[in-house]
Amino acid sequence: MTIAIGVMSGTSMDAVDAAIVDFGPKTPRLLAHQSTAWSPTLRERLFSFAAGSPLTADALASLDTETGRFVAAQVNRLLESTSIARAQVDVIGCHGQTVAHLAEANPATTLQLGDANVIAEATGITTINDFRRRDMAAGGQGAPLAPAFHEAVLRDAKESRVVLNLGGIANISVLPADPQLPVTGFDTGPANCLMDGWSRMHLGRPHDDAGAWAASATPDQPLLAALLADPYFDRPPPKSTGTQHFSAHWLRNRMTEAKGLDPAVVQATLAELTVASVAQAIARHAPDTARILVCGGGAKNDHVMRRLADVTGLAVASTADYGVPPQAMETMAFAWLATRTLAGLNGNLPGVTGADGPRILGAIHPA
Repeated sequence: MTIAIGVMSGTSMDAVDAAIVDFGPKTPRLLAHQSTAWSPTLRERLFSFAAGSPLTADALASLDTETGRFVAAQVNRLLESTSIARAQVDVIGCHGQTVAHLAEANPATTLQLGDANVIAEATGITTINDFRRRDMAAGGQGAPLAPAFHEAVLRDAKESRVVLNLGGIANISVLPADPQLPVTGFDTGPANCLMDGWSRMHLGRPHDDAGAWAASATPDQPLLAALLADPYFDRPPPKSTGTQHFSAHWLRNRMTEAKGLDPAVVQATLAELTVASVAQAIARHAPDTARILVCGGGAKNDHVMRRLADVTGLAVASTADYGVPPQAMETMAFAWLATRTLAGLNGNLPGVTGADGPRILGAIHPA
């Protein structure tokens, strides 16, 4: 039996999620999970940096350390809320906070903050971080990395499924029913990042609760067409993206079609952009899909969930209905990846990321 802790904060930067997982001989079992909002000051600094605000080397080093301290505090708090002894935990898999992901740049690069040395020292538990850069060094996109875990817990020989993660960016894992067919996956485009940003700007709230604001209006078709004209949506996989591409600046540059539109109409259009880009990706690359299983914060967006079912004509459900809480899915995936690293096993799927071959991912920081 291996017990691991996964720690994850997505590109939406809404919270740090931590999960304790028992990787026994059968299906991974979630023992405990918590979600903690970033401190407002730290989140603002991370968000500003990711959005392009310059930092000195000193400030970057400080931000990395402070992020590590915050993560370590959440791990310790989670452990203290359970009866699980610290000595029972074999490893922490910390994704860190992505502040840059530029898979198509020359050179390709990605950066996640959260000093694992600090986390290992403060928790007394071996910590693994920096999961993405080895895959990139091998010619891959460094993302998505969760499809291998999605295969382990949600693949079913009776039906072809897509696992859809609606974080700041949306990504899909294609799980064919035929065991001879490989698992594939890629980032489809923006999800919560644009909707959350528009909500903060016009409602003063971090997100559109259950998508109610978007549901109150009708999408503007000319604006939707302008957004969908971005070449990323038509690029074949493997591909990945981030908020450096689908940013507030990206949206502003395409808002010439939206002058004078009610903000609620823009929000409805952004929600429809997520739905349309996901539906297009599934139709093109996973046409045999029978069911979409949704995880990530977007699983709470009732409007997007309804529209996904309407537009795709497929069954749409939360991963909670299949034993994995949506907010814990990606966190559990990085706990699982950490166990793979400790065992000397690859964590990437070259068919997903485009890497030259299987690679052991992450840097190990012993307790």
